[in-house]
Amino acid sequence: MTHVSIIGTGTMGQALDAVLSRGDTPHTLVHRGEDLPSGTDVVILAIPYPSLADVLETYGSAMAGTVVVDLTNPVDFATFDSLVVPADSSAAAEIAAALPTARVLKAFNTTFAGALAAGSVLARPTTVLIAGDDADAKATLSSVVEAGGLRAVDAGSLKRARELEALGFLQITLAAAERTSWTGGFALAD
Repeated sequence: MTHVSIIGTGTMGQALDAVLSRGDTPHTLVHRGEDLPSGTDVVILAIPYPSLADVLETYGSAMAGTVVVDLTNPVDFATFDSLVVPADSSAAAEIAAALPTARVLKAFNTTFAGALAAGSVLARPTTVLIAGDDADAKATLSSVVEAGGLRAVDAGSLKRARELEALGFLQITLAAAERTSWTGGFALAD
């Protein structure tokens, strides 16, 4: 059985805890500074983007060979005006470069914590878009997502992380401007 460790116990960490609990997926919420449990198969980075470098430095060797899920949105939170990664890159690409033996995925960044924890948007399962280059890693995460009652959708290669981050950025700016709720999310209709 897949064991998931969530680094970060804030709002997104708590929402992921709810999803994984619904799916009876063995998991651990890891407070910053605590060690990753042995036997961790999937690490979800439920942290803000500005914390990424510190987390990679602290946990990088422990994440070698695991599936690492990035849910950060590299937004300039001072201005809500742009992404802070180069136009041809993404936070997920930065993680992949820093952790060459990890299987990096981008997921969960396009849904706010409320919709993630609730598990539905307008009576449809909350959609989790997953981008990555490793088919087995995506299948593992998809199984975890679906066990928690959500819908997993393969969004393509890790190159698509840039578009997922742009979508997350759009949702954040709409919520910050009070054009949508911070509890919103989306569900794909067939």
